[in-house]
Amino acid sequence: MTQVTDHKGGVWSIAVPIPDNPLGHTLVHLLETGRGPVLIDTGWDDPDSWDTLVAGIAACGFAVTDLYGVLITHHHPDHHGLSAAVREASGAWIAMHEADTAVVRRTREAEPGRRLDYLIAKLTAAGAPDDHLAPLRAARARKAGGRALPGRRVALPDRPIAPGELLDLPGRRLRALWTPGHTPGHVCLHLEEAHPDQAVPGPAGGFGRLFSGDHLLPGITPHIGLYEDPDDATLTDPPPSSRPRSGRGDPLGDYLASLEQVARLAPAEVLPAHQHAFTDAEGRVRELIAHHEERLDRLRELLSEPLTPWQLAVAMEWNRPWEQIPHGSRNIAVSEAEAHLRRLVKLGQAEQLPGTDPVRFRAV
Repeated sequence: MTQVTDHKGGVWSIAVPIPDNPLGHTLVHLLETGRGPVLIDTGWDDPDSWDTLVAGIAACGFAVTDLYGVLITHHHPDHHGLSAAVREASGAWIAMHEADTAVVRRTREAEPGRRLDYLIAKLTAAGAPDDHLAPLRAARARKAGGRALPGRRVALPDRPIAPGELLDLPGRRLRALWTPGHTPGHVCLHLEEAHPDQAVPGPAGGFGRLFSGDHLLPGITPHIGLYEDPDDATLTDPPPSSRPRSGRGDPLGDYLASLEQVARLAPAEVLPAHQHAFTDAEGRVRELIAHHEERLDRLRELLSEPLTPWQLAVAMEWNRPWEQIPHGSRNIAVSEAEAHLRRLVKLGQAEQLPGTDPVRFRAV
């Protein structure tokens, strides 16, 4: 049964399933405007997910053909996956921050196997063992000389979402906040309108509602990994041209700064893309900052002896023992370890040891 929640004031959420994923679903939000409804994210590209989205839009009192636009919080497939189908069915425009649009463009233009080449080289430099690399090398060999898989291509957005922009949505005041960290172009969207339910006041006079994507979730710490680009020649050190909050240099630093931005905003209610709506955004921000501070402290202890990023990932605390973490999730864990290493290096609390292969780091 399609799960739709009326958040009042012309705002609904539709729980769109994610196949074979413990998250269960993405909360796609529908915002009524003077030119027709606008979606915030779309859900995973899957037939059942599409049917659920269509039924959910109908339960809100609209048809897919009524859609005016699609606002994407970030490029991940559980958020952007159905954008092409929505545009084909309705003619709606698609908007995304330019940093994530660049990721989508690279994905569309990449040669078959390019992503695997990058991942194998990156994990090799990080110290991954041969038994972990073997399946990736076998997959790369199968793709050699192959063609891209058939099916709908990832949708390239029609327009950008600019930081601080008051979006052109007649009858609504929706402002974009650039909140990099989970992805380089992640955005939150602040509905600058009084909450229709006065029984849901925000702390300390908080105002409006925040569509937070994956940036701020009530009970999950979002993944913060490297802003990976297969065109980067350097896999471990940030590019010399990196600037703060500009891209790939320090994603954890970007995320912590973005959290502070949301805390200062103090919305009355947060409408995230997973789990459920909640209040006290500032309290949740403080919990997440404390979590990462504790993790950085622990990593400094582990780096009393030189370790590769792979060794550090194995030693870190996760939601299950390392032996139970699936192959693909281990790649994500290594990326998260590297993002924390980047932060420690930027703070002057760790250093990369020159001439090590695979690369090793130690605390300073």
